[in-house]
Amino acid sequence: MPASTNHLVVTARKFALPAALAGSFALGAAFFVGNGGVHAAAFTASPLDDHNVSALTALDQAMESVASRVTPAVVNIAVTSKGQQHDTADSDDPQQGLPPGFAQFFGGRGVPQPPQTEHGIGSGVIISPDGYIITNGHVVDGATQIKVTLNDRRVLTGKLVGTDKLTDLAVVKVNASDLPSIAWGDSSKLQPGQTVLAFGSPFGYFQFSVTRGIVSAVDRPNPYSDDPRKPGGFIQTDAAINPGNSGGALVNSHGELVGINTFIISNNGSFAGAGFAIPSQIVRSTAEQLMKNGKVDHGYLGISLNDVTPANAHFFNLQQASGAIISQVSPDSPASTAGLHTGDVISQINGKKIPNGSALQVAVSQITPGTNISLEVFRDGKPMTVNLVVGKFQKNTDVADNEDGNRPQSGKLGLAVSDLTPDVKQEINAPDQLHGVVVQNVRPASPAEDAGLQPGDVILEVDRRPTSSASQFVDQVHQSASGKDLLLLVWSKGNASYRTIHPASQNG
Repeated sequence: MPASTNHLVVTARKFALPAALAGSFALGAAFFVGNGGVHAAAFTASPLDDHNVSALTALDQAMESVASRVTPAVVNIAVTSKGQQHDTADSDDPQQGLPPGFAQFFGGRGVPQPPQTEHGIGSGVIISPDGYIITNGHVVDGATQIKVTLNDRRVLTGKLVGTDKLTDLAVVKVNASDLPSIAWGDSSKLQPGQTVLAFGSPFGYFQFSVTRGIVSAVDRPNPYSDDPRKPGGFIQTDAAINPGNSGGALVNSHGELVGINTFIISNNGSFAGAGFAIPSQIVRSTAEQLMKNGKVDHGYLGISLNDVTPANAHFFNLQQASGAIISQVSPDSPASTAGLHTGDVISQINGKKIPNGSALQVAVSQITPGTNISLEVFRDGKPMTVNLVVGKFQKNTDVADNEDGNRPQSGKLGLAVSDLTPDVKQEINAPDQLHGVVVQNVRPASPAEDAGLQPGDVILEVDRRPTSSASQFVDQVHQSASGKDLLLLVWSKGNASYRTIHPASQNG
């Protein structure tokens, strides 16, 4: 018997009754002795009165009231779309383009595969009585037909008004009037622990479902790797969200729309306690622009950002670990024109405190291009004010490739680097003006891997000092004090970011 289990048994024995006495108590609870012999006692638990469960019944009634108000404004969206046509002769995968489960029956190459009809199901929320519906962009992506099922079971044809890929939001219109709609809430007031309800059609079959949970966290950063410029600010909740809930409503205890359910993080693709919603402060402004113009023009400064953390604040001479660090300034951008530099730390925008890079990214993306703004900035620990005009966002399509090789090594970091030659720049699609060293190899389980470095990344600075060759980089790393953190400025996939790295104690 394990020691811990034995301890529990011993502890329990301290409070045990003698066996005979305990037995009599046990019998007394189930039987009584009468003139006719031993009879079983009849016992039925009576229900608790309202006074004893008043708090629970009040909570139930409140949730029922919220659900009854919100559910009529939630819709099911069924989409028909056409997949991409594939020619297996131009693909490394001879089964590419076949429906799931059918690839095993085909083995030939060079056979064009016709576009496949695809069906998808998601959710949406009516935001105006005249039939405007907000949903996720990925729900209606590539749609050739949209069918909207209302809560009263009417099925209407939907028309796509517009999609905003940056926020993954879309607006659909149905030809109807006097529809139940939902009131907007203020997502900026949400706090962890606050009760929220999630509405939608999980798995597409369980329409008009509602789940209850809490706000697990707010202002979660963007987890997508396809475009780092996508704003974050996501609401995290443990209210059950599953495939099919995308585009559904997340509401507060007043029944106000505070978010649009958009994705989950899970090992198996189903609910695992971590669902995420786009906050209403983003949803509302995006929906209004889509309804008015059919598209969204996002604000743009031309900078890449990092969060100020306790680990990197001292590198920028900051007293507080708060703000957004500029890790890259695009040429000919509003930020460049205004004189912002790499290493500047933005603490406020128009007088509003900026706690991290995600908050600044969200704020700027919602500003109309052409708007004048004021930024409070720390440069090497000294405060300054920068005024500029917000530009218009344009998608950057540059992509970096990976490359391996045997190059100068830094054992303290666990990576190999090489000079960034013109040929290497061309291979990784790096701009001509970029200067640094390219990462060729990253050792598994090394400090470099822990910091997220990958082959094809370009290291621009070490501890705020430029690095221009592989040998210089290795010297800079070796010159740092043993056990001291390093701050690397790393260019990756078109964007630069600061990485705090914790070197190993070895040399080499």
